[in-house]
Amino acid sequence: MHTSLSIWGWGSLGIVLSLITFGPFVIFYLAFYILCFVGGGFVVTLLFGKTNSEKYLEQCEHSFLPPTSTGIPKCLEEMKREARTIKIDRRLTGANIIDEPLQQVIQFSLRDYVQYWYYTLSDDESFLLEIRQTLQNALIQFATRSKEIDWQPYFTTRIVDDFGTHLRVFRKAQQKITEKDDQAKGTAEDLVDTFFEVEVEMEKDVCRDLVCTSPKDEEGFLRDLCEVLLYLLLPPGDFQNKIMRYFVREILARGVLLPLINQLSDPDYINQYIIWMIRDSNCNYEAFMNIIKLSDNIGELEAVRDKAVEELQYLRSLDTVGDDINTIKNQINSLLFVKKVCDSRIQRLQSGKEINTVKLAANFGKLCTVPLDSILVDNVALQFFMDYMQQTGGQAHLFFWMTVEGYRVTAQQQLEVLLSRQKDGKHQTNQTKGLLRAAAVGIYEQYLSEKASPRVTVDDYLVAKLADTLNHEDPTPEIFDDIQRKVYELMLRDERFYPSFRQNALYVRMLAELDMLKDPSFRGSDDGDGESFNGSPTGSINLSLDDLSNVSSDDSVQLHAYISDTGVCNDHGKTYALYAITVHRRGLNSEEMWKTYRRYSDFHDFHMRITEQFENLSSILKLPGKKTFNNMDRDFLEKRKKDLNAYLQLLLTPEMMKASPALAHYVYDFLENKAYSKGKGDFARKMDTFVNPLRNSMRNVSNAVKSLPDSLAEGMTKMSDNMGKMSERLGQDIKQSFFKVPPLIPKTDSDPEHCRVSAQLDDTVDDNIPLRVMLLLMDEVFDLKERNQWLRRNIKNLLQQLIRATYGDTINRKIVDHVDWMTSPEQVADLVKRFRDAFWPNGILAETVPCRDKAIRMRTRVAGKTKLLSIMPDELKHIIGAETTRKGILRVFEMFQHNQLNRRMVYVFLEGFLETLFPQYKFRELFNKLHSRSKQIQKYKQKLQTTQAPSLQKR
Repeated sequence: MHTSLSIWGWGSLGIVLSLITFGPFVIFYLAFYILCFVGGGFVVTLLFGKTNSEKYLEQCEHSFLPPTSTGIPKCLEEMKREARTIKIDRRLTGANIIDEPLQQVIQFSLRDYVQYWYYTLSDDESFLLEIRQTLQNALIQFATRSKEIDWQPYFTTRIVDDFGTHLRVFRKAQQKITEKDDQAKGTAEDLVDTFFEVEVEMEKDVCRDLVCTSPKDEEGFLRDLCEVLLYLLLPPGDFQNKIMRYFVREILARGVLLPLINQLSDPDYINQYIIWMIRDSNCNYEAFMNIIKLSDNIGELEAVRDKAVEELQYLRSLDTVGDDINTIKNQINSLLFVKKVCDSRIQRLQSGKEINTVKLAANFGKLCTVPLDSILVDNVALQFFMDYMQQTGGQAHLFFWMTVEGYRVTAQQQLEVLLSRQKDGKHQTNQTKGLLRAAAVGIYEQYLSEKASPRVTVDDYLVAKLADTLNHEDPTPEIFDDIQRKVYELMLRDERFYPSFRQNALYVRMLAELDMLKDPSFRGSDDGDGESFNGSPTGSINLSLDDLSNVSSDDSVQLHAYISDTGVCNDHGKTYALYAITVHRRGLNSEEMWKTYRRYSDFHDFHMRITEQFENLSSILKLPGKKTFNNMDRDFLEKRKKDLNAYLQLLLTPEMMKASPALAHYVYDFLENKAYSKGKGDFARKMDTFVNPLRNSMRNVSNAVKSLPDSLAEGMTKMSDNMGKMSERLGQDIKQSFFKVPPLIPKTDSDPEHCRVSAQLDDTVDDNIPLRVMLLLMDEVFDLKERNQWLRRNIKNLLQQLIRATYGDTINRKIVDHVDWMTSPEQVADLVKRFRDAFWPNGILAETVPCRDKAIRMRTRVAGKTKLLSIMPDELKHIIGAETTRKGILRVFEMFQHNQLNRRMVYVFLEGFLETLFPQYKFRELFNKLHSRSKQIQKYKQKLQTTQAPSLQKR
């Protein structure tokens, strides 16, 4: 106890003395001194150990490792020397205009895809030079092989076949989606999946779904393809260099091909390119409104509506006075009408109501009346009436009427030829009359005799009278007129034929093809309850007219029009007069007024159209004739204005309207505030003899007679052969179209719809490549194979006549010259420059293009469809029908709106290009192997096995 107290005492005394001597920080000083002592000892130990370790390691290295080889120091010394300049031959294709931009592409590619990371690893230039040399060797081999290939078959046949087959697959995929029982509309993914299902059914052993839908598989495909190309194009030594080969492969696959394919398959890029290609064509208001009214894409309609609202806000904010305010009011009315149409269409799509114009027309029943005589002379309308007569069993009456019409035309021509030869002192009376008699007897035997099957049922006394005339009198062009008139009245009056045809769905489809259907529009309440089937496909901006077929019979509706002003316009260097027509429409409870503008050529076309349809008007209405003048003087314009006003006043008289009730439709179409849609031009009217099926087949026979050779015996023999088979050829031609025997298609065991397009063409039928190409495209774009084959034959005849009349036999040479021009050094150089400028504008790598706003892309789609529809000539609508034309154009445009399908088409073109470039190698088998991992192929093979198993068991 005493000891512990002494320890604590002395300790406390020491602490007190330390604090008095050193102050209160003595503890911190003591801790600092201790830390410095320990740290100093640690540093001294570390330095001592490091020095001893280095000495030990040096001793071990000299003791155990073998001496260094003399080659390594020499190699290191060689690498340290200054690199020698390697000269590379800049010649690639042999054409300097191609080599220069191509060298720039190589330089830019190496700079932006290799140098930016390679220089972080090494400063040695030899590796870059070797890569450049490898690329140049590949390009030299590619250019050499390209010069040895005949590219004409590829550009004139292979590309068209690939495009047509792609379109066929898309059309069949659309049909499959439509045939599904789902009430909800198929999505874009469903369409893509169905597309590749149809592709494997058609191609049998290849399907490109993985390459087009999976980015990973696409990159692998491009790598494999580039490696194969490098194997074919590079020298063996360069190809065996794996490091360099992989570098070049990645540059080509990921730096060149993949960005190019991404751009070419982008729907928005394709839409912009379509607009750029037809930039010289003005947008047609009629086409624009048709696109809006037919659109089933809510995004497109909303984009157009939002833009219209934006423009409305801008116009309403303007502070204008005077004449400008009228212009702005017209623009506001136009935009309001567009907005109303968009809202109506969106409301109908969202509500799930019917949007098909043909079905709506059939349900509402407000249809225009087309007379039977107009149907029989119209190329489009006649095919629907022919299909209906086939269904009702009255085809014999229609075929008889058509055959007699053809006989009359031919007989008239033969008699004209006979008369002209008699004036020249050449007598062939007996022979010609004998041939006409043989043709008339042939018609009698085929349709009127007791052996005829089917037989035309007419009064027996008329048949007996005809038989007596054939036996005792010379045949005349009018020999069948009485019976033909009876047959016409039978088709017109009999409830089985024309009256029932007007109540049939084929009649509605006929009106759609003639562009005489009206489209659905919303009226009344904003919620769409007050909807009615109203308006026309080419409805006015400022007003929507009532049913035109009812206006003419409504005495309470009055129409008055006069030319209020004239002016002079200049369009593309051409000066012409423009007439402003003020139109007043008065009803019981409403009065409307609008202005429309027409040229004299519009008046002339309108006059030609109504005088063709209503022959009684030609003697009443007289349009002031054309006059060529150099200066648009006011006196002339005033006189022309006065004459045209008199023409309009006479046209709109109540007596004129009552005399021709169907005239109201043409008048309202002409006076609507829209771009006037002209009918047949002068050229089309001249080509009517080629299009009209009633005269074409017979005129071909008579043309052979007109060109009789010098040898009278030979000429009469040919004429006898032609005339003796005249009626038989007409009847067989019509019957073949009736039974729908496809021309130009050989009989095959497989379904033509499940094979490539080129498999259906018989190479021995026609050696005219342009005609075959146009037929192939027409068939696929407008789906003419589903139509009456009689129509297809008429289209074929028209195209033949157009080609021969325009180019004759030089068309093939023109195509060859055009292909040569496309592959000329100048054009290839231009393509390389465009590629360079697109990827490296001003020598700098182009930045990634930002994705455009959805609304802008949607409006671009509308603009593209409008452009395509605007450039379609009216003559084409007259041949195949307006509805078929619209559907075909919109089908092609819709095909380009799917990225995966565009990629498929790009790869098909690429595969065809490589198969043409390397014909001696089995690229087709290679592509089949590369695409063999597709699940669609496995499903198709399993499906085939399940379908073939029952047949094998039966055996």
